[in-house]
Amino acid sequence: MMEQQIERYAQTTAVAILVVGCFWVLKPFIAAMLFAAVVCSSTWPAFVRLRSGLGGRPAFAALAMTLLLALVIIVPVALLAVSITDNVQTLVEAAKRALEGGAPQPPEWLVSIPFVGEQLDTYWRRVVESREELTALLRRLIDPTKAVLLATGGVLGEGILQLTLATLIGFFFYRDGDALVRVLRASLDKIAGNLAETLLTIVNSTVNSVVYGILGTSLAQAAAAAVGFLVAGVPAAFVLGVATFFLSMIPLGPPLIWGGATVWLLYQDHTAWAVFMALWGFFVISGIDNVVRPYLISRGASLPFILVFLGVLGGVIAFGFIGIFIGPTLLALGYGLLHRWSQVRRGEPVVPPPPAQA
Repeated sequence: MMEQQIERYAQTTAVAILVVGCFWVLKPFIAAMLFAAVVCSSTWPAFVRLRSGLGGRPAFAALAMTLLLALVIIVPVALLAVSITDNVQTLVEAAKRALEGGAPQPPEWLVSIPFVGEQLDTYWRRVVESREELTALLRRLIDPTKAVLLATGGVLGEGILQLTLATLIGFFFYRDGDALVRVLRASLDKIAGNLAETLLTIVNSTVNSVVYGILGTSLAQAAAAAVGFLVAGVPAAFVLGVATFFLSMIPLGPPLIWGGATVWLLYQDHTAWAVFMALWGFFVISGIDNVVRPYLISRGASLPFILVFLGVLGGVIAFGFIGIFIGPTLLALGYGLLHRWSQVRRGEPVVPPPPAQA
């Protein structure tokens, strides 16, 4: 008996060491693997149709899907990172030259702003008239802005590397997806028994609904923003559209972009276009978030908005740039499983979910 216990403890220890070793080796790639799994799961129906159209050859279909994802995801991020990095020094130097040559007088409409207009107008005029105060203001604003822009470019550059690795991993997930799902289903059968199929269905529906909700809303807002910027004549419309795509994943993100564009148009004395930009931003760009996101997410998972917000911020802290996509998905998955588990614990009847697509 003692020998059997020792042998069992030795086997358990060996398995634990093996698991820890595998985790330690794969730790640098966990974020990329999670992102690849999320993307492949949400785009699996498209891959299946493409594979059928290519005569059932998974390698060619996986390669085509991988190239398409690289074109849709990596290229815009790379263009945004290059644009920010290349233009930081130019913008800073232009701002210094413009302000050192004499700061402009405040616009006439500034004083008409309710409650704070007069204070802002007085402070602006005092800064313009005082050379020392203007210099101090420049030092307080330009250097931090430069640091933030450079840091943003660095984060985007790191995100490009992670996205490239995730795209490479995604090729193998597409190619061997059927075998991976069979292994996952068999493992869950041993662990969860009759609940295995239900768990897979929850995972599939939750991942799809969150990805479609977040990315679908972000793409719609980015496209609407880019159109508005082009129509209003705002420079760097593509870069601002890409920035809107990423900022749309956090609360009050898009207004920072179209609001800044509105202020720039007012400063350029394009009052009519500024009014257009404000109306377009409020009713179209931000309005999309109130219509598209709830519709898409509610199709598979009713996710509280606070979880999306915490998922984005926590995902970025934990996984870097691609945590924008991973964080909300993981929280939504945990929320869905907890909700289903609480129904079972209360003895409520659980409605059988539809069959999982993958």
